[in-house]
Amino acid sequence: MSDIENPTGDTRPIGVFDSGLGGLTVARAIATVLPRESVYYFGDTKRCPYGTRTEDEVRSFALQAGRWLSKHDVKIMVIACNTATAVCAESLRAELSMPVVGIEPAVLPGARTTRTGIIGVMATTKTLASAKYRHLKSIAPKEVRIIDCPCPGLMDCVEAGEFRTPHTMALLREYVESLVEAGADTLVLGCTHYPMLAAAIRLTAGPGIRLIDPAPAVARQLKRRLDEPGLLNDTKKAPARIFCTTDANEARERILRLLWTDNAVLQKLDGSVRP
Repeated sequence: MSDIENPTGDTRPIGVFDSGLGGLTVARAIATVLPRESVYYFGDTKRCPYGTRTEDEVRSFALQAGRWLSKHDVKIMVIACNTATAVCAESLRAELSMPVVGIEPAVLPGARTTRTGIIGVMATTKTLASAKYRHLKSIAPKEVRIIDCPCPGLMDCVEAGEFRTPHTMALLREYVESLVEAGADTLVLGCTHYPMLAAAIRLTAGPGIRLIDPAPAVARQLKRRLDEPGLLNDTKKAPARIFCTTDANEARERILRLLWTDNAVLQKLDGSVRP
């Protein structure tokens, strides 16, 4: 019997962690697949982006976030950050008492989707350089060509709420047009921030390009992980949605309301609280 089994159900929240607000796309998918579950979101906005941090920094920040979520009695932690998953998912599983679910670039779904046999993977430099990503590429069908596309600056655009400004569109033209010109018909969104730019990416890529967002698959995997040991919430009480960040501003509050509801509130952690 699993040490997390609770056959009567579990009303504790799901903890969702990201370096910034990109993980809100994963939290939204979780709420769609598991509408009865409460969600406790933690965004380390003060120290993002993680893609430019050292591995030791990413590991330290993610562990701090995991311990912080543990103090708030979450029943499972979802790492809604490709960089943190690639760098330290295994160490978090070893250090934390709760189960941990990660996210990864949807290389294999992208390989199954492509018609031209060419896919582009848009992600941070650190994600693309990780051993986890190299493994994903190694098990992909050999006949599929995978083009790595590091996208420095895109996460910063999202965090600033700049979804279609001239600067954002210029970056997307730089990254996306080269992938399309190389024959890619499928673009894997390997950062949880990038789905917020989906409309702008489609506008840049043109018709016929498919975008792969891994968030729905993560939500389905989470449902399986909670269902097997009886950790799903089986009550009909309205679920809580709590969103906390290490830094908040007006742009980030707008992003939350855009992705969630008009009355969603972004709570900034007190300066004396260390994640």
